Amino acid sequence: MSLFVPVRRKQRKENIQIIKGISKTQLLVWGFFYPFYFIVVHYFKKIHAATLACKSHFAVYTFVLLTLLIFTMKNHKAIFSDLICFSHLRWDFVFQRPQHLITRFAKHFRVFYVEETRHTQDEDRLQIKKSKENVWIIIPFLKDGGSDHEKYERQKNLLSNFFLEFKIQDYIFWYYTPLALSVSDHFTPKTIVYDCMDELSLFKSASPLLKEKERELLNNAHVVFTGGFSLFEAKKHLHKNIYPFPSSIDKEHFCKARIACVDPLDQAHIPHPRIGFYGVLDERLDTQLIQKVAHAKPEWQFILIGPVVKINSATLPRIENIHYLGSKSYDDLPLYLSAWDVAMIPFERNEATRFISPTKTPEYLAAGKPVVSTSIKDVADPYGKNGLVFIADTPEEFIAATENALIIKNDEAWLNNVDEFLAQNSWDKTWRYMISHIINSLSNKSEDVIIPDDKSADAKKERVYV
Repeated sequence: MSLFVPVRRKQRKENIQIIKGISKTQLLVWGFFYPFYFIVVHYFKKIHAATLACKSHFAVYTFVLLTLLIFTMKNHKAIFSDLICFSHLRWDFVFQRPQHLITRFAKHFRVFYVEETRHTQDEDRLQIKKSKENVWIIIPFLKDGGSDHEKYERQKNLLSNFFLEFKIQDYIFWYYTPLALSVSDHFTPKTIVYDCMDELSLFKSASPLLKEKERELLNNAHVVFTGGFSLFEAKKHLHKNIYPFPSSIDKEHFCKARIACVDPLDQAHIPHPRIGFYGVLDERLDTQLIQKVAHAKPEWQFILIGPVVKINSATLPRIENIHYLGSKSYDDLPLYLSAWDVAMIPFERNEATRFISPTKTPEYLAAGKPVVSTSIKDVADPYGKNGLVFIADTPEEFIAATENALIIKNDEAWLNNVDEFLAQNSWDKTWRYMISHIINSLSNKSEDVIIPDDKSADAKKERVYV
């Protein structure tokens, strides 16, 4: 049995780090053993030559700790081999929370990302492909016809055969959509994780089965994460092992926008000041607010980047100073951000935005851009509360806030406050905290588990974000 969490021995070597520390038993053993070892080192000089060569206490500590770990590793167990993620989001559509987290798992485990069903005129099948991020993408295609129950059974058969073909035996389930329970409840994962990133039942065209299936998933899940604090407050009474994990940030990526970049060709001709937004253009966008502000301030240029989803593109405001640039890759976002003067989050305050925690908030700030947002709860607190984001709901408030944002765009004191606030925010840390909770929920057996450090270098990847 593998000593470490990485499932395949052929995988590249990773640095290791102990999550959750070492157990109480180990601490007691080490605490008892170290004083005697210290005496041996400093008085009898009878010690391993490698340690004797370095007389620092740190070297002694390291040798003792490693000796202890080697002694106890025989009792360590790999927590799981494979992770199967069921998601309502297409892997190649936008690069957001699921992609940030799942790609980190893919560095150390075999990961399968199961998308929602698509229809076909041909026979039932699974399309299986491997992404640049080392994630297996599984797309079920089902032939039209039959009841919902029959379709569920057919997809279950597809997945069961797939598990056999890929020899998936030691695995956990990670859900983004509760609806996937209908096609996966016949499996026996080691643990079930529900990462509730949004209140999907409140979104436009949501399935009427979502609430029922979420109750079932909450009953079956071993650990639950929420995409923000407001969502946590709404669901914390529904599960005993639930934790809030708001949107994190890939700071290194978005800090590139602080360096003057070559303006992309489709943006270079647009005058300043520029007020920009990137993300999905859907029912959450306050198009009336954008239109009124743009009409009142014709000298300001409004740039919107992203695909139009679930709304008619004809309903978007069409004014000379509003520019729709379409979808851009994740890698290119800092290029566009770099040439903006202010970033905005013009979301409506409706049921669809009631519990959201926009990932773009810390991304905008990491890029060094002042942000103006409507009073989305998870933006107003903590970002607005800490003076990092301007909060405005009416056109008049939005104009005044944007004017203030334009004034502070080069303010070093404000930027220092931003950097201090974001210092502890990263997807790497979020992932490590999450996996520590998974380890804890897997056993409650006081087992010690070693997981790989997430510091391996990534090859440059082209990721589609919006």
